[in-house]
Amino acid sequence: MNEENKLERLFDGGLVCGADGCGPIGGEAEGAKEGVTDGANALPGAAGALTGASGADRARRVIPPGATIGVLGGGQLGRMLAHAGSRMGYRFVTLDPTPDSPCGQTAEQIVAGYADREAARELARRADVITYEFENVDAGVAAMLEAESYVPQGSALLHTTQHRLREKRAVEAAGARVAPYAAIASLAELKAAAARLGLPAVLKTATGGYDGKGQWVLRGEADLEPAWLEAERAGTELVLEKFIDFAMEISVIAARRPSGEVRTFPPAENVHVNNILHLSIVPARIGEDVRREAERLAVSIAETLGVVGLIAVEMFVAKNGAIYVNELAPRPHNSGHYTIEACRTSQFEQHIRAICDLPLGDTALLTPVVMANILGEHVAPLLEWMRERDPAAERLGVEPKVHLYGKADAKPKRKMGHVNVLAPDVGAALEWISQSKIWRV
Repeated sequence: MNEENKLERLFDGGLVCGADGCGPIGGEAEGAKEGVTDGANALPGAAGALTGASGADRARRVIPPGATIGVLGGGQLGRMLAHAGSRMGYRFVTLDPTPDSPCGQTAEQIVAGYADREAARELARRADVITYEFENVDAGVAAMLEAESYVPQGSALLHTTQHRLREKRAVEAAGARVAPYAAIASLAELKAAAARLGLPAVLKTATGGYDGKGQWVLRGEADLEPAWLEAERAGTELVLEKFIDFAMEISVIAARRPSGEVRTFPPAENVHVNNILHLSIVPARIGEDVRREAERLAVSIAETLGVVGLIAVEMFVAKNGAIYVNELAPRPHNSGHYTIEACRTSQFEQHIRAICDLPLGDTALLTPVVMANILGEHVAPLLEWMRERDPAAERLGVEPKVHLYGKADAKPKRKMGHVNVLAPDVGAALEWISQSKIWRV
């Protein structure tokens, strides 16, 4: 039985997703015909159905400071979790295959692959609670840890967000729009779906892929066969998404604790360059109605999916104001780094509060801010800039805050750090970034 015909039980609370959509166990799913959905077929009454119902909720427990938090993954997100948590009195241990990983520089480290079950059991022996810092953790290892230790996020959500088709069905079940899409298993299916959905469209791998990897933009019929031949080599299922003529991309990060409390951070307006996040602008330059709806959707998704910890909801805002959910990330997110200095509670502290079932912190914005990513090619000019006073920053009234991740090799396009530019308004921050020599390479 192939993926698109198989029903997947995604959440302990009783949601199933398959080729025809998602719905509660015992009910009938509604949705796509001929493998295509219009992106707006939400199941009535599904939103909120799973609140408090997941296995993690049933086994919830308060993890007080002094306990040890285990982190699957040793990248920069784990590093910043450890920074925030150590201030609260927690200890950290991480599992990552790279010696002296970014998180390993601030925590104990088990050097082993993510699929190494004995290493994962060692992580469980050392930790009182386990979290993950990126979604490509081996879902089987996460499920084993869930059974043998305390993983309040669970493995079901990880299983869902690792696969674009499962993720889209879950988003629709939460009452949100997604771009019209089709599952693709052959060149003939690609051609037929392109004719139904229209071009331009984007062909994506159903699993893996980030920062533009595993994606092919199809602007005309001549692009179909070359894209298929290249995508087929990925050896994974594929999904075709209709291109949305959007005005901007935004993201909302929501936090939910096992006892059910949910809070959202202010929406970020995101700017990508070469499919890599370049800027997150906060407050986002959107209307109040769009802001409220984006936050409502993030809460609905967090509650429907029984999220514990953070979930980042990436969205397109169409030119007519309609909101389409693009992707989910069940972890701290690049577009939430602005919260470290600009909000009363950072996303990293909030994630720790959520998985430890502590009261969630205030997410109010303290200052306008623009977060700018530092890639490998930006490191040298950044370090040069740090040596001298900056008259432009003083003139504009901005305060750039540098965060470097401790990675060994500054490779081009590799995320090496970020700068949070605190400012009297986002215009001043954007002007400083445009004048700076850091991002001119």
